[in-house]
Amino acid sequence: MLEALVCPVTHATLHYDAAKQELVSRAAGLAFPIRDGIPIMLVGEAQQIKAD
Repeated sequence: MLEALVCPVTHATLHYDAAKQELVSRAAGLAFPIRDGIPIMLVGEAQQIKAD
């Protein structure tokens, strides 16, 4: 299922962070939470992440 999801901002590939239960868009610098097994793909729910 992860392969079908893309960042709603950039349409780039998302990376799964199992430890934090997030889908990370490195292109947008956002991390989208996964709650009760459901990815929350709303920009307003995403957290800014630091660039590596």
